[in-house]
Formats: sequence, structure tokens, C-alpha cells
Amino acid sequence: MGQPYTAADKRTHYCGTLSAANIGERVCVTGWAQKQRDLGALIFIDLRDRTGIVQLAFDQTTNADIFNEAFTVRAEFVLCAKGVVRPRGEGAVNKNLATGEIEIAVDEFKILSSAQTPPFAIEENSRVNPELRLRHRYLDLRRPDMKANIMARSVITKLARDYYAENGFVDIETPNLVAPTPEGARDYLVPSRVHVGSFYALPQSPQIYKQLLMVSGFDRYFQIARCYRDEDLRADRQPEFTQIDTEMSFVTAEEVMEVHEGFLKKLMKEYHGIEMTEPFLRMPYAEAMERFGSDKPDIRFGFELQNLSDLLAGTEFKVFAGAIAAGGSVRAINVKGAGSFSRKEIDALTEFVKTYRAKGLAWLKWPVGGEISSSYAKFRTEAENEAIRARMGVEPGDLVLIVADGNNDIVFDALGSLRCHCAKKLGLLRPDDYKFLWVTEFPLLEWSEEDGRFYAKHHPFTSPMDEDMQYLDSDPGRVRAKAYDIVLNGTELGGGSIRIHDQGVQTKMFEMLGMSQEEAQTKFGFLLEAFKYGVPPHGGLAFGLDRLVTLMLGLEDIRDVIAFPKVQNASELMSRCPAPADPKALEELGIAVVGKKED
Repeated sequence: MGQPYTAADKRTHYCGTLSAANIGERVCVTGWAQKQRDLGALIFIDLRDRTGIVQLAFDQTTNADIFNEAFTVRAEFVLCAKGVVRPRGEGAVNKNLATGEIEIAVDEFKILSSAQTPPFAIEENSRVNPELRLRHRYLDLRRPDMKANIMARSVITKLARDYYAENGFVDIETPNLVAPTPEGARDYLVPSRVHVGSFYALPQSPQIYKQLLMVSGFDRYFQIARCYRDEDLRADRQPEFTQIDTEMSFVTAEEVMEVHEGFLKKLMKEYHGIEMTEPFLRMPYAEAMERFGSDKPDIRFGFELQNLSDLLAGTEFKVFAGAIAAGGSVRAINVKGAGSFSRKEIDALTEFVKTYRAKGLAWLKWPVGGEISSSYAKFRTEAENEAIRARMGVEPGDLVLIVADGNNDIVFDALGSLRCHCAKKLGLLRPDDYKFLWVTEFPLLEWSEEDGRFYAKHHPFTSPMDEDMQYLDSDPGRVRAKAYDIVLNGTELGGGSIRIHDQGVQTKMFEMLGMSQEEAQTKFGFLLEAFKYGVPPHGGLAFGLDRLVTLMLGLEDIRDVIAFPKVQNASELMSRCPAPADPKALEELGIAVVGKKED
């Protein structure tokens, strides 16, 4: 049983803040025992709190009672210690510890709480099973690297609040119980007890509310917003996540990008000490796809896509000819420095592109000091082979990789992913090389063959580009949007758009998405009603805070910057949620749970 903590035990210093400047001072520190070392007449305990570690020293000849109590301490005991800061003994300085020059000669001591042996060591970069870490997340968060991640998130969040406040943004909270969303990902639904049979949804974003705040005249809105989407997880996605969410009135797309670019530059300067003076590169969506096969391209390296379709228009090679005839394409990348890849390595690349629905991979390689070889040369004329080599700029040390398909989306997806995979394999992806990019002019709509209708590429409130309004009726798939995404090293940090502020255009947009007037009125009637009372031109952007912090810290998984994250099946291992509800609570809500039908 632990001893009581009283007013007399008030902490004077955090462990990691003590230094040689405190020598001679009497201090009181609290925290967790990292480890205890028994040297006979001396006992040393490393005491840890969120700031670091300080060494406590106990001398049997000075105070036998305190010494004996220190002898019982084990890892993770919670302690309170008082004493005088002194320099460490000759040869005992620990240069790997911020407080390594000093220790505390303890003369008052309390064990506030004992602890069982934890299921894993509380140490930095612990190689522990991820599920075990998440099951005991409160212990995992004691580890210095995890604690540093969460502290960094706090710093970055404050920096965002300060920046947007300084630039005239008003911090406004929007509801967390909203109407279900008709477009986008699946909602998390919340039953209403008062309105039996009706449901709220947890917001996928504050989109409509922040637009209404512009109608309300607030001009600039900002919020650290919690958002929820019932979708499959991956390394950079969670069912609940946080956005740095903004909206602005009387702005163009360029003005929105400039303001948010300013935030990223401030972040890079204050957090990484990097001064970024040049405007971030802007690249239209169509160019990004043609050059990089992705709408979030990593521009830290080359390996850009080249279209070979025009060179192969008359080819007799069925794989390439069939792709071109079907309206697709034949495209390639030149992986500089990969000419030495073995056949086994190239076969592995073939299997890699198959995961992106590509049927296969053609290749040409030219090892330094070796002969050119390829998987396709014998199927084409020498003129075609030479034209490909010239188009791709083939030199010794190169590996050309070719994908052909009747569906250009497959070609782009496969090669866009393959170029990044090869760059990683060649060690070209430096995490401290920050390349920001604005991707602009996204398609307004995307066609679903499965459903036989258009869907909004971003959301149904995105404004078409002025010069493309003429195609809304005749060729909707040609219409570009006033939309923009900010990309860092192949990861989308955030996205936004200029919104529709004309009621007629908004009604037209709903119509193009297959909504009847009655349906649009039912789902968005309050928005359309608001549009009758004077809507300013407006636009905004939301950063994914979790992704932003992950990239700033050079990490790979957003779970490492979230205090209590979910796992792949959207459950939380520590609290074991989701869990069945109390039958009485379900009855009160008018809900019956039925078993899932077998396939």
C-alpha cells in the first residue's frame, strides 16, 4: 500500500530539468522508478517523469531507514524524493543523459504506489509486439519515444492555433452530433432516445457547418476538429481522426493556398529550423497523373512516367496493341541505378504491380559494363525497340519497367506505386528531405461504372472552374474543380476547394449526382435555404493533423502519434471496444440487434 501524497510533498522540479546549475539546491522530485541498482552500502534509483531521468542516491550510513525502503523499490514504482543536488562522483558522469552530471542525495523518501512487473520494458525503441503495446497503451505511453511523439503533437497543435489566430481566424466549435451524410464514406450512427427510430451521425468533417459560418459572416473560421469515418484502416488512416479545419470568405484558390502555405512554412521553421522562402510548386492534376501516375506524387526523385503508346501504334505485340486498342496505354519508368537488379528482383516487381491490378510487367535492363537485355525485344521490331530506348533515355545502369492496360487508371496506379517502391528499395527516400506540392484542378466528378453515375471527386459543394461551367450539361466528366490538395513526400496532408456559393449551381450539382429536387431538399434543405440570404464566395482547407505530425517526426504509422488509437478492425485493444450494449439500453432506444446473415 502506498504512502499518502500531501501538500508537503509538492514537486519543485521535473526530473529532466535539473542540471549542474542546481548543485547545492534542495529539491523535491516525483515520478516512476526506471531501475534500481544495489551496490551494497549505496543504492541508486533512476527516476523518470515526462521530461527525462534523474539519479537518486541513497547512502546506508546516512539514513538506514530510507536506505532500506529504497531497497524494496522495483521498476515502475511511483516515488517522491527530496534531497540536495550534488555532482556525481569521479568517473560516474553519464554523458548519454541530460542530467548525467548530477544526482540527488535523498534524505526524505516516499513510495506512493507499488507496481507489478510490466509486460514489457519501459524503454526507448522497444521491439515489442504491437498488439501487446496497444493492450497496455498506458504503459507504452511511458516510453520516452512515445511520450516525445505525443508532446510533439501538442506543440504542433499549439503552433497551428497561434498561427491561425494571428491571421484573423476565429476558433469555433461545430456539433459532433449531426445529420447522416448522403455522400462519402460510411457514417458512424448514434441512435436518439428522444426521437425513437432516428439517428444522428458523427461528423465526417465540419464541412456544411463551416460553410454556414461563412454565410453567418465570420469571414475566417478555424477548429481543431474531431472527425469520424467508418472505413477500412491503413497506416495513415483511423476511424476517428483530427483535422486542422479552416474556411475563408471572399478568397480565391490562390489566396487560400498562400495562407495555408504560410502555416507549413512557419511549422518547418519553428519545428525543424528550415527556412522555406520559395512558393511551393503548383501542379495540375492531369500533369501529376501523366508524370507521376498519382494525384499525390512524391517529387523527391525522378523515375517519371513516359507514354509509349504513340511509338507502338502499329505494333504486332498483342499485349501492347490490345491495351492501346481498348483505349488504354503503354507507359514506362526508367529506374536509374537499378540496371543491376537480378531476375528474381524483377520478378518480385512483377508481383508487386499485380497487387495494383496490372496483368504483368515488361522490362529492359542495361547493367553497367554489361549487355542490354529485355523481356519484350523479340516481340517487336528493332525500330520499335530503338524508339523506346530513345524515348526513355536508356543508359548503362538503367532498368526500364513497362505496364500496359486497357484501363489507364490501372496503368497510372501500378506505375505510380512502382516508382515509389523502387525509390525506397534504392534508398532514395530521405525523411529529412521535405518536398511540398500543391496539386490543383482536380476533376469535379468521377464516373462509377458499377453504379452507372457520377460521384463528386471531393464533395458536392466544390465549385467548378469558371471556364468549364459550359460543359456541365454536355460533358460533365471534362469539368475541372477549384480544388487543391497539399502533398508532402507522396502523402496528402490536406485538401480543400473553393465552394459553390450560387444556389442554382449547387442545385445543378445535386442533380448531376443523381439527386432529385425532393431528395436534395430533404438532405440539404437547410443549406439551400441559407443560400437564399446572401452567400459570400468562400473556400477552405483541412489538414490531417495525425498525418502532419507523423511526417514531421519521420514516422510511418499515425498510431504512433495518437494516444489511444484503433487497430485494423477499428477496435481498441486496451478498452476492448466496441462492445455489446446493455439490452435495457437498446430497449430504451427502440433498437433490436439481429445476427449477420450468412453468405
